Parts: sequence; C-alpha cells; structure tokens
Amino acid sequence: MHISRNRFESNPLNYPFKRDSFSLILITSGTLKIQLNLITLTLNRNEIIIVRPQVVAHILEISSELSVVSVSFTVDFIIQNAFKKEDFDAFDFFSSSNIPKLKLSNEETDSTISIAKILERNNRFTIEVNPFKEELINSSFRLLLYHFASIFKKVYPNLEADLSRQEDLALRFLNLLNENLKNERTVKFYADVLCITSGYLSKVLKEVFGKTANQLIDEAVILEAKLLLSSPSLSISEIAYELRFSDQSSFGKFFKKHVGFSPKAFRKGAQR
Repeated sequence: MHISRNRFESNPLNYPFKRDSFSLILITSGTLKIQLNLITLTLNRNEIIIVRPQVVAHILEISSELSVVSVSFTVDFIIQNAFKKEDFDAFDFFSSSNIPKLKLSNEETDSTISIAKILERNNRFTIEVNPFKEELINSSFRLLLYHFASIFKKVYPNLEADLSRQEDLALRFLNLLNENLKNERTVKFYADVLCITSGYLSKVLKEVFGKTANQLIDEAVILEAKLLLSSPSLSISEIAYELRFSDQSSFGKFFKKHVGFSPKAFRKGAQR
C-alpha cells in the first residue's frame, strides 16, 4: 500500500502511464485534469476518483495549488489479508466502471484525510517500532473502505450510476476498444460486436464524447503508443510491430500526423 500527500509546482508525469494497482485520488485543493483511457475528467476540491488497474492514465493539467491524498493498493493485498465477504461487498464501488468521480462534503474530506494519516504513519513504521503494524494497516484500510462505501451507497443506492442507452453503449465501446485496439482498428469490428451499424455507433459516440468512432480509435492507438514509447524496453520498430503497423515508417507517419512530431522525438522528450 502506498499513500502520499503532495503539493505540485508542475506536472509530475507528462506522459501516459499504467499501474497494476487500484488508486484512490482525493483532491484537497486546486484542480487536476486527467484522462483515463479516453475519458477526460476535471477534478476539483473534495472530489475523488478511483483509477482501476491497467487503465491508461494521462495527467493533462494541474493547478499550481494542487494538493491530493492518494492511496494505492493491489488485489493481492485484499486476497492476502483474508478480507471477509462483507468487505468485498463494500469493495464494489472500487470496481464500478460507471462512476467517474464522487463529490465529498468538507466533513467527509476531513475524515478521509484523518484515516489516510493513520494509514501513512503505520505504513512508515517498522515491525520493531510498531509490533501491530499489519493489524493497524488492515483495520485502517477497512475503515477507509467502509467510509467510501457508505458515501457511495448514499449517492448511488443501486450501485451503478444512471446511464442513458447511448452512454451505456459508449462505455461498452470504450471497454471493447481498450481490450482490442492492438488488433482491431475498424469501426465495423466494434459495431458488429455491439450488434449495431457503423454509422449508428459513430453517431452515438459523437453525441456522448463529441468524437467519431474513427477519432476515438486513433486516439486510443496514440495513447498506447505514447505509453510504450515512454518505456525504453522496446525499440520503435518493436512498438510498430506491437501495434500491428506494417512497418516502422507507417507507424512514424501515423504518429506524427496525430501528435505533431516523430516517435523518436516523443521518446526523447518523455525520458528527460
């Protein structure tokens, strides 16, 4: 488990990234603009977001007075600490994909900060200093879990946020796109899976997101390309192959058309 509270003078990560953990981010002052997969959200004071594992996150803008409380944890942490069935029921709000953000009251924010401080303190101590470190961490985490579950249930008593048919279709498209973007880039593929026409899919996406299916597919590919280019483990030619481009040249042209500069230039800037 990792907990941090920071004030940021500038954007700490100007490139997309993925994590294998859940992250809970509460804005205590300032503003954060973040893109999760292809959904852009602006978070203000007292607003909280849940970032699920393997979601591509990209911090777009931060205000100079931004201050956050964040808690990250893995599924293994839940499993290894033998959480009870009731705990998993409360955990539902972490795994819900339809709740982009939650607004807390000042009192709820203060409670969150207090619990986070307890977690942070106990996580920092060694077993020698605090013989009951693990028990205190587990108990504090459960308290945090039920704290948010209670708020969540009040705002969304039926668990899922009310979505129109168009919004539901748009979210299903994004989930499919996230799973298949490396192999499938035609609008027809996604329309066929969703049992609708390509034209209707693009019409709905334009209404919900202001972008067509082709635009969203291209954005998803660029986002994945940026993510891969930010890591030095793959060469640019290997990234082109990973993203199913015919060769490095076609990948470079596609990337430059949408980003404005070459993959090599982007990689150089991301590694500074």
